[in-house]
Amino acid sequence: MKVDTAASTLFSGSRNLSGTRTETQEFEAMLSARTVDTREATDGSAEGEPLDFTSMTRQDLFDWMNGELRSGEMSFDESSPFLGMTMKISVASGEPVDMATDTAPIDFTEKARQGIEFFQSHFDYAAADALQTALDRMLGSQ
Repeated sequence: MKVDTAASTLFSGSRNLSGTRTETQEFEAMLSARTVDTREATDGSAEGEPLDFTSMTRQDLFDWMNGELRSGEMSFDESSPFLGMTMKISVASGEPVDMATDTAPIDFTEKARQGIEFFQSHFDYAAADALQTALDRMLGSQ
């Protein structure tokens, strides 16, 4: 039996990392497109009201998250669960609903708890841990 030690053409090509770079660039572009003044978003609303994650709009959560990112209090990885909670897809059209036009208040703490239960029941402990960390941050910021 002869063993060929030449490199396989199947695995000899370089890895294409452009997909991950593109996703990161798209995420950063989305955040910069909705940039708010950090003075308004770091510790509460512009009026100085305390944060209430049990009755926030998606835009309010996004603005708070963006302020935390801009101030360095939150990393991009830590913001992923929050970004996921700001997404909303229309059942009728299948298209994303613009947060600026959606003024319905949402209990994000309950939404996070339901997500944790869902991911635990589907054995996705990494996603459940990320949501638990987000929930802890929300409860600590109120």
